[in-house]
Amino acid sequence: MIKGFVFPLAIMLATPVLADGYDCLMDPAETIDLGSPVSGLLDEVLVDRGDVVTKGQIVARLNSAVEQSTVELLRTRANSTAVIDAQAEQLSMVEKRYERVKQLLEKEVVTVETFDQVEAELIAAKSLLFQAELNREIAEQELKRAEIVLRQRTIRSPADGVVNSRELVPGEYVGNDDHLLTIVKHDPLIIEAFLPVQQFSAIAVGDTATITPAAPLEGTYTATVTSIDSVFDAASATFSVFLELPNPERKLPAGHRCTLAFDES
Repeated sequence: MIKGFVFPLAIMLATPVLADGYDCLMDPAETIDLGSPVSGLLDEVLVDRGDVVTKGQIVARLNSAVEQSTVELLRTRANSTAVIDAQAEQLSMVEKRYERVKQLLEKEVVTVETFDQVEAELIAAKSLLFQAELNREIAEQELKRAEIVLRQRTIRSPADGVVNSRELVPGEYVGNDDHLLTIVKHDPLIIEAFLPVQQFSAIAVGDTATITPAAPLEGTYTATVTSIDSVFDAASATFSVFLELPNPERKLPAGHRCTLAFDES
């Protein structure tokens, strides 16, 4: 009778059994130290600590008086066709003169030297028109570049989130290594837990778990395994597991402790 239970017992002992719960931490999906692509004097900050921001929302501006003036100057130059129109009119006149002189040359009324001179004027007129058109294209490209430089002085939020800190105020200088705001993305929350190495084969990406936040928060929530660390921590004999917990209304705060229990499959 005893021998009949040896094989099933061996299988049961060899199969990892997940504990009822593991300690975990609810981290933000992203923590962004928002800087500026260009340096300059901070003109205004449009958000403050605790404000909810959306991706693309303007949160600050640098002083841009010089850049705005440059854009307006280049726009006037790029939109002007005065030089091109004048050169086109000049070319038309030279072409007509060229045709007349060509006919007179065929009748031997003018000399070859006169014809060559008019032909040279025609070549020069075509070159001047081409140069005028090229200069306008260059002005258009310079305008695009100036508009990019101007846009860089308007700082936008790169993601949906909440302003966690505000580092600078209007009037301060923003350098390449400075950051204006810290924006925290709360949706989704990233759940991090440390499991004993014996459970490594029992967890797979896509598994679900029930998350219970520590007091004073209430309720339970479902998270999904997105990543399993393949490098063990030898000192603690544990490995890290990461899960995503949807938090679209940002009801759950980041940085809070929790308990994780894997759902039975």
